[in-house]
Amino acid sequence: MKMPRVECATCRRKIAAGIVAGAPTKGRLWRHDPNERSSEFGDVLVSCTGSLEIVDLPRPGEQLALDLVLDDDQLETPPQGIDTIALF
Repeated sequence: MKMPRVECATCRRKIAAGIVAGAPTKGRLWRHDPNERSSEFGDVLVSCTGSLEIVDLPRPGEQLALDLVLDDDQLETPPQGIDTIALF
């Protein structure tokens, strides 16, 4: 699943945001390192203070559109039966 990218308020980087359960307009930023991590902290892993923050998503709750274009002859002919037996 492709997640929208939202700008982190702390470091101004575009970070993926996963949808929060029960709130399709909100997302939680993924954990990420600050821009100056290597110069300030060396090899120590340090998360940006904006990590895991809840933000507004840019396109809330959009339904996926499917392109199901059928020819006229496909609409008139009924579907063929299946020659298999259900197991359950």
